Formats: sequence, structure tokens, C-alpha cells
Amino acid sequence: MSGIQAISQHTGIVMPMDRANVDTDSIIPKQYLKSIKRTGFGETLFDDWRYTTPGTLGDDHSKRQKNKDFVMNQARYQNASILLARDNFACGSSREHAVWALLQAGFRAVIAPSYADIFYANANRNGLLAIVLPVDVVNLLFQRVEANEGYQLTVDLEKMEVRDAGEKTGDDAWSFTMAEDKRAALMQGFDAIDLTLQKADAIRRYEDKRRAEAPWLFADVADQ
Repeated sequence: MSGIQAISQHTGIVMPMDRANVDTDSIIPKQYLKSIKRTGFGETLFDDWRYTTPGTLGDDHSKRQKNKDFVMNQARYQNASILLARDNFACGSSREHAVWALLQAGFRAVIAPSYADIFYANANRNGLLAIVLPVDVVNLLFQRVEANEGYQLTVDLEKMEVRDAGEKTGDDAWSFTMAEDKRAALMQGFDAIDLTLQKADAIRRYEDKRRAEAPWLFADVADQ
């Protein structure tokens, strides 16, 4: 079983990232990609904006001076777990570390009008909800986040909707789409290997059939 956390619904505080074309080097700078681990990236999420001085791999980030003007360091967005972003979020290089950094910083979902294709695929593979909503809806949500401290949204994979966590009317719910296989994998906490293993019996039957039809394809090298 993968280490992906299954998710069908998530409610959390929303943090706004009010700039378009945020690239993956801004999400997790290149110097941290030298790590041979898949952990420890949460402290360096948005590193160049989050701290006043450059960091390096192995730094004690708790001792670094934070940029008090950066949204992630503002008191009202502490413990945020939904990131609200603009167009073309996570463009640039294909580093999977960008998804790891967001997850390890406590984010379970990102909402934006569009994403770089590779980031979108990486998010789904790692259990991060990358939700696409129309520009006008995203604009409305930015206004609500600004006007309401502690503003929360619920992302519901079962109903395929994002809704205002404090409202119960249909006017405060917005539908999204997602490929059914990706949706099912997220809800079950499955990665690509888990999905393949679900078809293990069918794969085994096919191999047995091919072995009977063309035994020479399965001959051991030592027998040749």
C-alpha cells in the first residue's frame, strides 16, 4: 500500500497566493532538490518569499528571519490547508518536490483556474487535490478570503464540488470536474502501483495465456 493519505472531503482555512504564473522554483528552490530524502520540504515552501535571506540545504530554518509581509507568515493564515492560486500555477520545471513541499507544509488542496500539466499530474499521484475552478469563481473566492479572516472552504470529491464551509445554500457551491480514475485513486489513497495491483489476477491470466501461445517468449536465457 502507498503512503498516500486517502481523501474524500477536506475543510480548511484558505490562504491566497494572489499572483499568476507561480513557478516550481518559487514553490521549492533548486538548492533543496539535492536532498536524497522525500521529507523536510515543508519548511522551505516558497522559500525565497518566506524568508528574508537565502537558505541552503541543511539549514536550521527555525532560526531564519521570516518576511512578515509574505502571506504565509501572516497570523490569519496560520494552519491554512487550502491554497487559492491564480492562472498557470506551478509552471516551470517538473520537480515533484513542489507537491511534496505543499503537502508537508500542511496543504491538502490547491484551487486555481489552471495548472502546469506536469504539476497537475504529480499532485494527483501524491494525494494533493488540484482543483480547477473558473476565473470568475476564483476571483470571488479571493474577495471572500480578503473580507473574512479564517475563511474556510470544503472540497468534496464525492459531490465534485467546492463550497463555502459556512454556508448551506446552493449559491455557495461550485462544481468541478476530474477524471474518474484520478478521483477514485485519491479517495482510496492509491498510487499507480496500487492501481496496477488491483488488476493482478487479470495480468496473471494474460501471462499464462501468452506463455501457452508463445512459450519461446518466456524461455530462460540459460535454456537457449
